[in-house]
Amino acid sequence: MMSNNELDLFKEMMADVAPIKQDTILIQQKYQVSEAQLARRLAAQTLANGNIDYLSLDNANMVKPGDMIEFKRDGVQLAVFKKMRQGKYDIHARLDLHKKTLSQARDEVLAFLKQSQRLDIRTVMIVHGKGERSNPPALMKSFVTTWLEQISDVLCFHSALRQHGGTGALYVMIKKSAEKKQQTRDRHLNHRDA
Repeated sequence: MMSNNELDLFKEMMADVAPIKQDTILIQQKYQVSEAQLARRLAAQTLANGNIDYLSLDNANMVKPGDMIEFKRDGVQLAVFKKMRQGKYDIHARLDLHKKTLSQARDEVLAFLKQSQRLDIRTVMIVHGKGERSNPPALMKSFVTTWLEQISDVLCFHSALRQHGGTGALYVMIKKSAEKKQQTRDRHLNHRDA
């Protein structure tokens, strides 16, 4: 609590101070997401669609080179996600994006996932690198994780174990293709009717 002398001194020092007319600061966002970009992001395309335009080359959720990345869609069992995260699923396909441009990487990620799905390969690895020397840092890593979240056929992904590339690589689990799902249904129906 101020003594009377301190209060008088404060009032004397503030006597010539005028109040600010406007105390509201207008903050402009550096980057405004357009409605078209928002629609593309919300559309979360399937691999069968084939259109890569919804995967942005302009905007990504930026991460750091050493960040551990994880993503799981609703409906993916925790035990399945944990097993993938621990590297317990066999990896039958691997894509290395080192020395690729963002545009090349986007094309290759989509083609790689499509082909893996068509061949009924459900768990793959994508090596994006940590991006410690890129400008901005972790550029490729940031875009790859953003793209994977936008592809609805990607069920989950997680940074790899150290021996598989650590935070410079991802284990990715994809859905069965519609054709493979139908074949499985047909097999079950035929087996049940037999």
